[in-house]
Amino acid sequence: MRAHVAMLATAMVIVAGTAYAETVTMNVIDASGVGKVIGTISLSDANEGLVVMPDLADLPPGDHGFHVHVNPNCGPGAGPDGQPAAGFAAGGHYDPTNSGKHLGPRGEGHKGDLPALRVDVGGNATNAIIAPHLKVADIKSRSIMIHAGGDNYSDQPNPLGGGGARIACGVVK
Repeated sequence: MRAHVAMLATAMVIVAGTAYAETVTMNVIDASGVGKVIGTISLSDANEGLVVMPDLADLPPGDHGFHVHVNPNCGPGAGPDGQPAAGFAAGGHYDPTNSGKHLGPRGEGHKGDLPALRVDVGGNATNAIIAPHLKVADIKSRSIMIHAGGDNYSDQPNPLGGGGARIACGVVK
């Protein structure tokens, strides 16, 4: 009897733990569209906020801007010069309060800022991050974007943290 109770309790914890979990497939993107799969990102809720667990490969080493974007679409769209640009169908950063401010994942600006994605010298990203102002439910039907460069969480000297080109994307279903 005790074994059955223990198994039932374990099953309940597993089911409860996955009720607010999501796995996002991430793809390379460019101006012509969505390319090869480079891995997944697991999303789950914790008391501290949204836990983002990447399992990614084939990325350029270093820190990368990492954001939640408004639209659930990783395709190309019209860039600033009117020409097709990688990931522009994703729209801008998720900003449910229309703050218009880029203040970082712990700031009071838009909610699309995630902590920097760290990619090792082998091109892999596997370190978990926490976004304190978000939960999985907040980012359903949105996209997650990886930028070519780092993010200084400011609009100076370059807009939107200076992360540059959009290089990889996944849709949160």
